[in-house]
Amino acid sequence: MTTHETLFKYFGYRSFRPAQEALINAQLSGIDVLGVMPTGAGKSICFQIPALMLSGVTIVISPLISLMKDQVFQLQRAKIPAAFINSSLGAEQYKRVLFNAGQGEYKIIYVAPERLETDDFQSFAAGTEISLIAIDEAHCVSQWGQDFRPSYLRIESFVKKLNKRPILGAFTATATADVKKDIISLLGLNNPLNLTTGFDRPNLYFGVEKPKNKSKYFHELTDSRRQMCGVVYCSTRKTVDALTAQLRRRGILASRYHAGLEDEERRQNQDDFIQNKISVMVATNAFGMGIDKPDVRYVIHYNIPKNLEGHYQEAGRAGRDGQPAECVVLFSNEDIRTAEFFIDGSEKNEELTQRQRKAVSNRDAARLDKMIRYCEIESCLRSYILGYFGERQRGMCGNCSNCNKPSWWQAFKMGLR
Repeated sequence: MTTHETLFKYFGYRSFRPAQEALINAQLSGIDVLGVMPTGAGKSICFQIPALMLSGVTIVISPLISLMKDQVFQLQRAKIPAAFINSSLGAEQYKRVLFNAGQGEYKIIYVAPERLETDDFQSFAAGTEISLIAIDEAHCVSQWGQDFRPSYLRIESFVKKLNKRPILGAFTATATADVKKDIISLLGLNNPLNLTTGFDRPNLYFGVEKPKNKSKYFHELTDSRRQMCGVVYCSTRKTVDALTAQLRRRGILASRYHAGLEDEERRQNQDDFIQNKISVMVATNAFGMGIDKPDVRYVIHYNIPKNLEGHYQEAGRAGRDGQPAECVVLFSNEDIRTAEFFIDGSEKNEELTQRQRKAVSNRDAARLDKMIRYCEIESCLRSYILGYFGERQRGMCGNCSNCNKPSWWQAFKMGLR
């Protein structure tokens, strides 16, 4: 089959999005790639299509258990033989998956980066034809990235131990110039095709609001959108639970998602959201990876995100159908202290050396300062975001709360939007 036939057969699309086809063709030609594509641009297809067309198995390295489960579930629904290997599997489940993998039963296997260092996985890899290794969330390899994980630094060592070097594909939604350089160097990409599709999403409206009474303002906002689908991001599980309960009491079909819930409840709540059984998902940043729901009309950050990378990635879950959608931060000084608390907690990460903890903490603090600046500036918000990621936009965009006067919420109430 051709790439277009494979795309339609397994995923139901008749055409590729920008950069997808070039990245896919490069990998099929044996060329390493680095794809920096905003949330919603279809990164997964860039390695899933080659995985189906290459002769051997594809290993997808992913940092999040929930993301692995979601991706594998979607692949299995599409009749694609796939599995995941991570700490959520019991000993017997792990043995069975690894045995089946050795028998060639899967085309795609998702693994946590830490799993690459184990003797049994290395033994499996040594006896298996691995055609492609796809590194998802590739920014995790860089200390300049917002989610640095030292285990990503050992991917290159794993690749060098293989009998035959596979094609390498690195993918991320957000990467500054420094992070892209690190990805290429630290993962050992060999003269890769390096494509960044551009960060601008013209259909998204960006807003920052500073209400005196955040709770009242939030409920006015969501009450006016009862017929719309939205995601509300909070910094803590406690806030998620509280807002979910409040929305339900107001008659809004809302559910919750955070790491403190049982797997089954998270899965059910996520399915209810995708199937439109609920209209609002209230969540921590644990929610959203791999979720491709086209009709999300708004994303509200009830608390300030820790960095622009996280804000842009989460905001990008709105308007995937190309229709207008809003992405709003409700800013308060109290949120800054919460964000600083989480940054201080990074110094307790035992996976990092003392030097790494200090470096990550300093860089996280610098990113938070950039996020606070975003909430305080009077110039165009879109230009600020694009400039942060190395792009430039002249003048005012006309589609953010700083460009649009009166304010977005006033305009909404007046029926101007």
